[in-house]
Amino acid sequence: MPKYPAWVASSAKSQFTKQEIELGPLGEEEVEVIVEYCGICHSDLSVLNNEWGNAKYPAVLGHEITGRVAAVGPSVKGISVGQKVGIGWTCSSCMHCHQCISGNQNFCPESVATIIGHNGGFAARVRAHWEWTIPIPEKLPMAETGPLLCGGITVFNPLATYAKPTDRVGIVGIGGLGHLAVKFAAAFGCEVTAFTSSESKIKEAQDFGAHHVVSSRDPSAIQKLAGTFDMILVTVNVPLDWSALISALAPKGRLHFVGAVMESIPVAIFPLLVGQECISSSPIGPPAAIATMLDFASLHQIIPKTEHFPMSQINQAFKHLEEGKARYRIVLDADF
Repeated sequence: MPKYPAWVASSAKSQFTKQEIELGPLGEEEVEVIVEYCGICHSDLSVLNNEWGNAKYPAVLGHEITGRVAAVGPSVKGISVGQKVGIGWTCSSCMHCHQCISGNQNFCPESVATIIGHNGGFAARVRAHWEWTIPIPEKLPMAETGPLLCGGITVFNPLATYAKPTDRVGIVGIGGLGHLAVKFAAAFGCEVTAFTSSESKIKEAQDFGAHHVVSSRDPSAIQKLAGTFDMILVTVNVPLDWSALISALAPKGRLHFVGAVMESIPVAIFPLLVGQECISSSPIGPPAAIATMLDFASLHQIIPKTEHFPMSQINQAFKHLEEGKARYRIVLDADF
């Protein structure tokens, strides 16, 4: 059985070390991909530190993967050797439950996360079910596409589901998720307001397409926007003045969370009831939505703002992320 080099975390909060791993026999519906690039998502850091309590070690992380197909199982559909493809947070689902057959494969109870109990993209090769192996449009540069496969779909899916081109949309947090949300919402035709706690990001938020920029740490500035937004998309994972943001919603407005805020959020029902407003959240999307997102990104030339490190500098790259220095997504270039 062939072995491949990979960067492995042996335990929670450990450094990555280069090791050899075996992938086992190729499954009938599996695709094997030669990894060329792999983004680092904050979820990788959360799993490395076992913040969610579901990590499994030793762990090969990395779930914003782009590369070319090296091999396909005999029952693979629509994917061919040499094709340019990407793999995101999910690498497989059962394909027969109600969620899968209704096009909601990301909610499959048997879905497998690419980096939890499965070898991810910080390796020379990675595998996934053919339906979760997404072709990359030719106009998208493979070196920059990885972050779209997780961060991109995470913000695109709720915008595509709930927003209209005429809507006034607020994006809270201009980081790895938020800067992509601004780009997508602006390309969609929305009037976009960026909320950021960093003055240094004001000009960049405008360059990404924001029409207005407001301090997310200034309740009085937010209160001046009362009744304004059809949708506010929260991409951060830190506590904020939620009452102020809810008051900024227009009637029938939506406060939507894609940032994993771990603390409880106090909510008064009466203000929501009066304006028929709602609070919602979502994870990634199904394969069809990911493919649609990539097509939209290709059409509008939406690519993340990235910093590149050789994969051999993975520990330095994670330190850069953990210190909050990433501007705005980190991509590792495979250099095995």
